[in-house]
Amino acid sequence: MTPEPPHAVMPAKAGIHAFLSTADLAGALATYVADALTNRITTHGHATLAVSGGTTPVKFFETLSKQNLDWPKITVTLVDDRWVEESSPRSNAALVKTHLLQGKAAAATFLPLVGNASANAAISALRPLTVTILGMGTDGHTASFFPGGDTLSQCLAPTSDQCVETIRAEAAGETRITLTLPVLLEAGHVALHIEGAAKRQVLDAAFCSGPVEDMPIRAILARDPAPDIFWSP
Repeated sequence: MTPEPPHAVMPAKAGIHAFLSTADLAGALATYVADALTNRITTHGHATLAVSGGTTPVKFFETLSKQNLDWPKITVTLVDDRWVEESSPRSNAALVKTHLLQGKAAAATFLPLVGNASANAAISALRPLTVTILGMGTDGHTASFFPGGDTLSQCLAPTSDQCVETIRAEAAGETRITLTLPVLLEAGHVALHIEGAAKRQVLDAAFCSGPVEDMPIRAILARDPAPDIFWSP
């Protein structure tokens, strides 16, 4: 029987790294990721990075792609994706290939989620991930943990052995596929990347005690150690 997620938490107050511009944030986040990947390669010979989609991370992707990393020793995957063809402008896989896996970064291994029948086993083999970069919607969702999602409880189950789940929610549009909460929380480094005043207000609300199902980002904010939050107006 799948355990139920906690219904209410008071997240630990995470450190918020504030930047004046998107470019400043992108540079700092790229350095943060590059350092973590390099350290992991030094100690284990390989590193993994899970990234989110949307418009927010584009500048970060382009900045990270120019980092002088040992890209052949890095596997890049997605935190979540829409169940669409890569030819769709809504495909996170296409976004990553266009803006991150360019130049030297093209030498990294890319693990897609959509259409990958072995995605669960492949992610399981990579655990724990080295770095996970998350985003957040104005409804308090992160990854594809949408309030009201049909499999939200499975996605948030704290001891689930399932690494990926599909989820459907009215606010999500298409069916989604997402890494589950345990995979995200156990990563060596977890960062939340948000921009704009509206999302900062949502974040402040999420730090208040309340149901995780209403604002699933609370499950990430409650992580110990707390996630690193990168924000710019």
